Amino acid sequence: MSTPPNDGDALILQTLAPATHDLGGFKVYRTLPHKERTMVGPFLFFDQMGPAHLPPGDGVDVRPHPHIGLSTVTYLFDGAFQHRDSLGSDVRITPGAVNLMTAGSGIVHSERSPQDVRADGPALAGIQTWLALPDHLEEHDPAFEHVAADALPEIAYAGARARVIMGTLWGERAPTTTWADTIYADITLDAGGSVPVDHSTDERAIYLAHGQATLDGMTLEPQRLYVLRPGTKATLRSETGGRVMLAGGAAFSTPRHVWWNFVSSSRDRIREARRAWKAGEFADVPGDDKERIPLPEVPKTVSYP
Repeated sequence: MSTPPNDGDALILQTLAPATHDLGGFKVYRTLPHKERTMVGPFLFFDQMGPAHLPPGDGVDVRPHPHIGLSTVTYLFDGAFQHRDSLGSDVRITPGAVNLMTAGSGIVHSERSPQDVRADGPALAGIQTWLALPDHLEEHDPAFEHVAADALPEIAYAGARARVIMGTLWGERAPTTTWADTIYADITLDAGGSVPVDHSTDERAIYLAHGQATLDGMTLEPQRLYVLRPGTKATLRSETGGRVMLAGGAAFSTPRHVWWNFVSSSRDRIREARRAWKAGEFADVPGDDKERIPLPEVPKTVSYP
């Protein structure tokens, strides 16, 4: 549910509690989309995976499936995924790196636990987000980009480190491509650490992935997305240590329609994507073309409007 701010609360516009999905062996906490809010800047999907340690011999197997009209951003705290897509990309992602997949006019991809980590049981923890593309770029050519962890700028504060995943924050810019005004950062707070929250964009939200943290003395609950009031200046602190994500960007002037894995400003475009996937007209994923996720009758993801 969404909790309105208290009369004296000048920091928080909305607090979005997650929908929790048990996927057998690990949980996913989804705070966007939410019935009270569909976007924060370009972010329209925000999932925390795990933390979990799967049984020996097990693994995550997300079969090939399609996307249009968005970019997916995968960022891991622990574990590894092997990403393959219809462009021929075949890339392993590990903690601290970024996989940015731009669907645009259409792409198909899979994500699986690498074979070499399955014997002992793979670890899994991280954040997956979807970012809407601006109107004039919704049909952009599909693209894939991997940015290594050591290529992302990291800013040190008193007992805190902030890694800039996307956009410009605290005077540093990440090399990751942005299609719209976007900010995204991973903030690690040691015991007694603190860091100011950058206030340089229209819409921002903070998310305590694990541990303990406060925002100007207000206690943050884990797995809640706190949408900040525009222009808010505040400081994150932790007494015992915590990990916080900062996400946002410029507000979108036109709404997005979402159905399953398809995002567009046009309902007709989504209907066409549904027809094309069902008809087998999307490209295959090289090296992973023996199975795919069928078009659902009713998507498990939140669809709107």
